[in-house]
Amino acid sequence: MFLILGGIFLGWALGSNDAANVFGTGVASKIIKYRTAIILASIFVLIGAMAEGTGGIQTLGNLTSQTPVSACIVSLTAGFTVAVMSTMKLPVSTSQAVVGSIIGMGLHRNAAEINWSGLIKIGICWVGTPLGAALIAFCLYPVLSWLLARLKLNLITRSLVLRAGLIIGGSYGAYALGANNVANVTGVFYQPGSEMFYSNIFILALIGGGSIALGILTFSKNVMSTVGSRLVQLDAFSALVAVLAEAITVHIYAVVGVPVSTSQAIVGAVLGIGLFKGVKTINRRTLFNILFGWVCTPLFAGLICFLAGKIFL
Repeated sequence: MFLILGGIFLGWALGSNDAANVFGTGVASKIIKYRTAIILASIFVLIGAMAEGTGGIQTLGNLTSQTPVSACIVSLTAGFTVAVMSTMKLPVSTSQAVVGSIIGMGLHRNAAEINWSGLIKIGICWVGTPLGAALIAFCLYPVLSWLLARLKLNLITRSLVLRAGLIIGGSYGAYALGANNVANVTGVFYQPGSEMFYSNIFILALIGGGSIALGILTFSKNVMSTVGSRLVQLDAFSALVAVLAEAITVHIYAVVGVPVSTSQAIVGAVLGIGLFKGVKTINRRTLFNILFGWVCTPLFAGLICFLAGKIFL
């Protein structure tokens, strides 16, 4: 049973990195306090994991057959990769880290066992995630701006409305994060028919959601500023649009049953806003660093997992 600690570590790393994707924009715009953000995020990520997280767990669990030991190695190497990227303050893709580790382990054990068609499906969804979020944000921005203008609110009331919107939007984003990304944490441990708890998908969802919440509560502050303030300068309204676009995108993929990157979704949403406002508002250096992290994450995780498999299996 102690092997599940690898998944718990990965969940902790995921929570520490991806909390920024749901509340980072609100915290960076100083509308929401960091303490309030992490409490709400930890609660709703657990609710989302339990309510709608089982589909993604099944999808990821079917990519390759894993033993508890190999699943632990996959989780540990993916978690290590995400933790390193968090230290560098880069909002990376946990989904890419996990899939990269799965491929690395699969190449070590038996490449023929890898479900390549399933990987292609996930890869297509990875590409669609930032593009879809950018499109949703690009469309949401003028619509919500028009609606807010129609309300004719004074400055104080407008500020209160936006704060409430960011809290609700961030909570929804945390729910979508749990629903979609819990599969990254414990999906590799899922073994239908096993006599142990590995066959109980709801226990795996609970363990995964709880570990993500733990990461949010203990080590999520480092990444909060990167997306919210360094890529594009966001006001409170733009932050609300970005969070809503990210949450809608990730929730759609949770319903489909494909774990995708909330980091890619929120960056896509922020870029969609940047494109609406004008390309000059985008910090290209930060964008390049984020894209560099996305490319390196699966490669680094896959290589480490392959080498770990050679050493320990």
